Amino acid sequence: MTKADLVVDVMRLGDLTRTDAETIIETIFDSVVAALRSGDKIEIRGFGSFRTRQRNPRIGRNPKTGARVEVPSKRVPYFKPSKDLRDLVNHQAASSEEKAAPPASEQSAESAPSA
Repeated sequence: MTKADLVVDVMRLGDLTRTDAETIIETIFDSVVAALRSGDKIEIRGFGSFRTRQRNPRIGRNPKTGARVEVPSKRVPYFKPSKDLRDLVNHQAASSEEKAAPPASEQSAESAPSA
């Protein structure tokens, strides 16, 4: 899914113009970025939380030349999904797998000879 797809979904749900939907999506993303820049965390119940993590400085290597490179410390964004989101995603995956292959008890019953 792309940002444009999100805009289309918001347009349909809210019966809005494309410009209004783009403004809504941009405002949400800008708010998330601004909060992370200031060191705040964002928690969206039932979805997950956005935070930043501090990475320590380290010595890396340039893959092309093999030369040592000092990598400075930095903050990186991190997303942790909520339990509800993980359950929804896993339930969806589990139901797809069940449709693809019948349970073992059904398979053994089908392969058993008829009397």
